[in-house]
Amino acid sequence: MTNLRIGVMYDRDWAPEGLPAFARQAEALGVDDLWVVEDLGWNGGVSAAAVALGATERLRVGIGITPAPLRSPALLAMELATLARVFPGRLVAGIGHGVREWMVSVGVAPRSPLALLEETITAVRALLRGERVELEGREVRLDGVRLVHPPAEPPPVVAGVVRPRSLELSGRVADGTLIAEGHGPRDLENTRALTTKGGAGPGHTLTVLSFCCVGEDPEQVAQTLHPHTEGQGTWLGRPREEVFTVSGKPTQAAEHLHGLQAAGADTVVLRIIGPEPLQQLEAVLEALGR
Repeated sequence: MTNLRIGVMYDRDWAPEGLPAFARQAEALGVDDLWVVEDLGWNGGVSAAAVALGATERLRVGIGITPAPLRSPALLAMELATLARVFPGRLVAGIGHGVREWMVSVGVAPRSPLALLEETITAVRALLRGERVELEGREVRLDGVRLVHPPAEPPPVVAGVVRPRSLELSGRVADGTLIAEGHGPRDLENTRALTTKGGAGPGHTLTVLSFCCVGEDPEQVAQTLHPHTEGQGTWLGRPREEVFTVSGKPTQAAEHLHGLQAAGADTVVLRIIGPEPLQQLEAVLEALGR
């Protein structure tokens, strides 16, 4: 598993003040990534990333994901550039459509979600490269904007998307694709095909979020996962039983990770469900021989 990055999510329901200690403990266990969440009403993704980066020394921190409708591309690029300069090589920036109902509730739902996401990612990446950006798009307008302090090493910008046209868009304009919880190896093969159709090259990364619950009692594991797999199954339009998870005994969880890697995952981020998440993480890492 040396080529597969293992990450852990700091769940949106966990109190923000617990993030620094959790990040330090996850780093001590040897995990590669820590991913923070930006969902409407929960936490700010950029501020949470700053907290996690400041609390650790080597962890790569991912933002999963900033909703494009909530963010000015210029301001988002400024924020990301600051983090990338202070913590070079340790940031991944995820950008997505945002939940449509949430975007409507705050009055920022775009006319064309696809156009907004493509224009936002294109503009943010160009600004992070230090370019002067002129863009008169369907949703985004930038009139000669340039960052004064662009990072020497621009962070990867990945698209957090699910649907086919959005996956093609990701392959066309992003450095990588971030896949939501519930997707298994067969889904990843389809994802790779769609991002490649959009123009993704061999360097286009694939990061997978996955529910994780490990324990010796399979019935207890299933019961703990049930509300999460049921809700995600409804969102994905598939039966709860077909929602992929990294779960079971630690050795079984390791096998599931091997399956995701074989299907093309570069990073798997564990969204740990149930008590003692760091103990569960440690058990998975031990089963992987880390």
